[in-house]
Amino acid sequence: MAKSSSNGATNGVASTKTQQQSNHLSYRAILFMALLALQFGIQPIVTKKYTSPKIIKSTVIFMQEVVKLVIAYVGISLGGVRWKDVMSGWTITSWLRLSLLPATIYLIQNMCSLLAYQNLDAITYNVLNQTKTLSAALCCYLLMRKKQSMMQMVGLVLLLMAALVMEKVLPLAMLTSSYWTTQQPIESDKVSLSPRHFSHGVLPIMVASFLSGLAGAITQKSLQVGNRHALLFTMELCVASILLLIVSFVTSEDGKHIQQRGFFDEWTMLTIVPILTNSAGGILVGLVIKYAGTVRKGFALIFGILLSGLLQSLVDENKTLSKEEVAGGVLAGLSLWMHATHPYVASSSSSNKEAPIEKVSVGAKGGRKSRKED
Repeated sequence: MAKSSSNGATNGVASTKTQQQSNHLSYRAILFMALLALQFGIQPIVTKKYTSPKIIKSTVIFMQEVVKLVIAYVGISLGGVRWKDVMSGWTITSWLRLSLLPATIYLIQNMCSLLAYQNLDAITYNVLNQTKTLSAALCCYLLMRKKQSMMQMVGLVLLLMAALVMEKVLPLAMLTSSYWTTQQPIESDKVSLSPRHFSHGVLPIMVASFLSGLAGAITQKSLQVGNRHALLFTMELCVASILLLIVSFVTSEDGKHIQQRGFFDEWTMLTIVPILTNSAGGILVGLVIKYAGTVRKGFALIFGILLSGLLQSLVDENKTLSKEEVAGGVLAGLSLWMHATHPYVASSSSSNKEAPIEKVSVGAKGGRKSRKED
C-alpha cells in the first residue's frame, strides 16, 4: 500500500512537471500559431476575391483534398518517421471504419463553408464559424460523455450571443445596463438583410459549424481507439473524400456542369491561392495542437478573428468595422478564452472511486493474499 502511494506521488510529480513543460511555448509553436492566425484571418478574403461565384464548387473541394493529401504525404516523408511504422496495423477495413463517415461529413461541411465564404464578409464568417465550439461540446458529450465546466458553459452562452449580435438579431444596446433598467425599450437600428444573405450565407455556415463539431467528435473518438498517425489520418480522410466526390460527379448537378462546362470552368491562375491556404490551414491545426496544445490553438483563432476584420478594412476602402462587429468579435474572443482556460476537472472523490484499491488479507495458514476491489 505504501509502495502504491509512493508511485502515486511520483506520478503526480511527473504529471506536474509535464504540465509545466507544456506551458512553455517554443519558437516552433509560436511560429505555427502565428501562421494559423494568419491563415484563419485571410482565408475568407482570398476565397471571396479569387473564387468566382459561378465556379463549380465541387471542383474546388476536390482540388483542396488533393493538395492536402500531397502536403500530408510530404510531411510524413520528411518527418523522420518510417512509413513502415506509420502504416503498422493499417487495413482497408480500418480505413473504411475510421475515415468514411468523417470524410462524408467533412465533404458536406466544406461545400457549405465555400458557399458561406462567397456571401458573407470575413469577420461575420469567422465569428459565426466559432459556433462550431458549441456543437463540438454537445457532440463530444453525446459520443464521449465529456462534460463541460461551469465557466465553459458560460463561455458557450457568450459565443452564441456573439453570433446573434454580429447578425444584429440581438440589439447592441442589450449589452449595456441601461437596456435592462430603462422602462422604455431601446430601439435597435433596423437593418435590412436580404433572404439570400440568410439562405446562402448565415444558414450554410451554421450547418458547416455543426458538422464540424460532429465530425471532430467522431474523429477524436476514432483516433483514441485506432491510435492513428495524425498526418496518416489526414491522408485517409482525403482519399475517402476524393472517392466520394468522384462518385458524386456521376449523379450530382455539379457533375453535369463539369460535363457541360469543363472541370476548370471559371478558374483562373489565382484560384489556386485560396485552395493552397485552406489546405495549409488544415495541416497547421494539427501542428499547433501538437506543439502548442488545444488551448493555444484557441488563442491563435481569436487573433485570427481580429486580424480578419483589420485586413478587410485595409483592402476595402468602403468597409469599416461596425459597432456590432467589434462587440461580437470581443464576445467571441472572450468566450473562446473562457472555454480554453477553464476545463472541466473531475472531483477527487469520483477519481478515487474509479481507481482499483488493493487490499491485503492474511490467509488461514498465515499466507498473504491480495485482491482488488473496484
